[in-house]
Amino acid sequence: MHFNELNLSQELIRAVDELGFEEMTEIQEKSIPLLLQGRDVVGRSNTGTGKTAAFGIPAVESITPAEKKTAAVLILCPTRELAMQAAGEIRKFAKYKEGVRTCAVFGGASMEKQISELKRGANIVIGTPGRVMDHIRRRTLKLEGIRTVILDEADEMLNMGFREDIETILADIPQERQTVLFSATMPPEIMALTQKYQTDPVQIKIKSSQKTVELISQFYFEVAMGRKTDALKLLLAAYSPSSAMIFCNTKAMVDQLTDELMKAGFRAAGLHGDMKQVQRTQVMNSFKKQAVGILVATDVAARGIDVSGVDAVFNYDLPQDNEYYIHRIGRTGRAGKSGAAYTLITGRRQLSDLHAIERFTHAEIKELPLPDKSDIISMKKDAVIERISSAEASHHAYDILDRLSAAGIDYREAAARIINETLQNEIKDLPEFDAKPLRSGRRNGAKTVKVDISIGRSKRIAPNFILGALVDATGMSGRDFGKIDIYDEHTTVEVPESELDYIIDSTDSIRINGHQVQVKAWKGVSLPEKKQKYSRRDDKPKFDRKRSAYGSRKRADVFSDYIPDRKKRSKKRH
Repeated sequence: MHFNELNLSQELIRAVDELGFEEMTEIQEKSIPLLLQGRDVVGRSNTGTGKTAAFGIPAVESITPAEKKTAAVLILCPTRELAMQAAGEIRKFAKYKEGVRTCAVFGGASMEKQISELKRGANIVIGTPGRVMDHIRRRTLKLEGIRTVILDEADEMLNMGFREDIETILADIPQERQTVLFSATMPPEIMALTQKYQTDPVQIKIKSSQKTVELISQFYFEVAMGRKTDALKLLLAAYSPSSAMIFCNTKAMVDQLTDELMKAGFRAAGLHGDMKQVQRTQVMNSFKKQAVGILVATDVAARGIDVSGVDAVFNYDLPQDNEYYIHRIGRTGRAGKSGAAYTLITGRRQLSDLHAIERFTHAEIKELPLPDKSDIISMKKDAVIERISSAEASHHAYDILDRLSAAGIDYREAAARIINETLQNEIKDLPEFDAKPLRSGRRNGAKTVKVDISIGRSKRIAPNFILGALVDATGMSGRDFGKIDIYDEHTTVEVPESELDYIIDSTDSIRINGHQVQVKAWKGVSLPEKKQKYSRRDDKPKFDRKRSAYGSRKRADVFSDYIPDRKKRSKKRH
């Protein structure tokens, strides 16, 4: 269905045509007619499916001359970036329609400027819940005239803790209103909002998850623990994407990875919620203009980012939610174009999580071997040959060669020196890397240290409880952990020194036998309290007389649950 088939004003049709919009997306085709009729709508749709136009076009079309200086439409978004993007799109739709004024209100920007815009008379207000609440309290935003309220990315707003603000805002808006809700998922909290605040809503669901991933080639690489950054550098060097997004689960990891990539010569920049708005805007502008080729971001910071032409998406960390995986990889392969998504995983637990994502998306994620450094050098050689073959020589170049020849350096030697310099610049920062995902555990003779766990014999803890919890939290093999000493109030476990930081980070919220515990590096000598030793270096575990309290599982049974089946893991790589 084409936009000119809708009963829209000529001003809006002109703006839409100028933007190059012709055929509507599924969410637009199903929702725009209903919204123009004033119906309440619940739309389930992911990022990148055209939601902004789906609610923005009806919002602009609905503004009447009587609402010239009154806030009539309120659009709530979870992040500043999404609010800015929505406001920018709506301004484009309203370009030729007189009397439509928009105002974006969000944290990290000048309150005075926003107050000034609201006082001048904005009839479409787009903002984040927190800043909207600020303006309501200041009476700079009055809700008496609001007749349409739109919640964009409603599930994300609830995930970010905005439910109370949203309910307060909805309760203050006149009941005779149109309430529209768009969400990627429909958890019970969303359904509760629709039942409480909507009137006879029409539910629209599109199969955007499958459609989004169909055009994207998806791959994963199994990487040795602690080597993800090196593996990522190899992949970036091998595939050389002109524009790429890398997703991490924490702000700290975004900062750390961005620094590592910049040191290795990549044009990278980070984006997360702790950055000031000015910094975030600068980073996004640099990425859109391709002054920065690699954007490292968290999921929340990346919500609402609309950047075309992203060649590849890298999941440095597995997403914490299956829906996030779709949001992430949907940054590439937009507007009918193909794209590629690459995921780095470590350990059996992450491999299992990845298979769960495969089932959720109904898409195959193929395993690939990491490229060898020699392979990348060969690829770089081919690229140099291609560049030289397609280049043109000027008279300046020939003049330089003549002068070199006069100095005793022939053409072949001169070309070899120039090519060598070019190639070395390309490969100098490539890490030395064993592509096989072998762990650096105890069985490989690695140096070990101990971690201290704040639970012991007084909580009826057995060695298999400790080992099982560590394996589950870290994704490491049971063989990577060494001697386990259980004391009355704490336990020490021998671990590979190279994995100490990773283990502590992975066990930040670990529970053992129902108890929340703390895991930290063991710094000293335990008090001379009675301890229960358990060591896999001995032929038999050493239990005290209270053994019955811990169960009677044999040592071999304990480990059989956690040691990978070598035959299964040695399957042929794609």
